[in-house]
Amino acid sequence: MTQDSTQMSYYRQFRGTLGVYRRREPNGSSCLFAFLVLAALACGGCQSPLPPLPNPPGPRTAVRLSPGDVLKFSFAEESDLDQTQRIRRDGKISLPYLGEVTAAGMRPIDLQRELTRRYNEYLDNPEVLVTLDNGMGTVIVSGFANKPGAITFDRPTTVYQAIMEAGGVSDYGSASNIHLTRIINGVQRTERINLRPSIHGEAVNPKYVQDGDVIYISRSLF
Repeated sequence: MTQDSTQMSYYRQFRGTLGVYRRREPNGSSCLFAFLVLAALACGGCQSPLPPLPNPPGPRTAVRLSPGDVLKFSFAEESDLDQTQRIRRDGKISLPYLGEVTAAGMRPIDLQRELTRRYNEYLDNPEVLVTLDNGMGTVIVSGFANKPGAITFDRPTTVYQAIMEAGGVSDYGSASNIHLTRIINGVQRTERINLRPSIHGEAVNPKYVQDGDVIYISRSLF
C-alpha cells in the first residue's frame, strides 16, 4: 500500500511538470509577436533615405574643368598665340603675358571671359576662344559590384550606366541601397539611390555622375 501511494505521488508530480512545460510552449500568437519584433529591429537598422545632392549634373550641365582636361586656346587676331594645353595637377595652366592661370573648377565660358578681360591689357583684340578638347572623368564604383573599380568616361554618364560598366550589382548587393558620394564646395555629401525602377524598365529621371564621384553598392539584407 505504501509503495502504491509513493507511485501515485510521483505520478502527480510528473503530470504537474508536464503541465508547466505545456504552458511554456510557444503558440501561434507568440511566434507572430516575435517575428514582428525582429522585423521592427531589422527596419530600425535600415538607413533612412538621404536627401538628393544639390545641383546635380545632367546631360546639358556646363562642365567644370578639372586637372587633366585638355584645353584649346584660339586668339582672334594673334594666331601665333594659339595653343593646346593640359591642366596641370595643381589646376593651373601657363599662358603668354599672363603666366600661371587657375583653370580647374571653372566652366570653359567663365575661363574664356576671364582671359579676355585680362588680355585686354596686352592685346588690341583680346577675344580668345576656349574649348574643351578632351575632358575625361573618373568615377569609382565600390562595394558589392561584380567588377568594382574606376570607371572613366568622356560624355554624360548616369549612375546606372556607371554601375553597368562595373559589371552590375552582384548577387549579394542591393540595387535599392546605393550611395552616391560627391564633394561639393569642399564638403563631402552623399545621396541614397534606388535603381530598381531603372532595372525594371520604369520611366525615371536619371542621376548623372561627375568626375570624382564615388558609388558604393550596399550589401543586400535578404
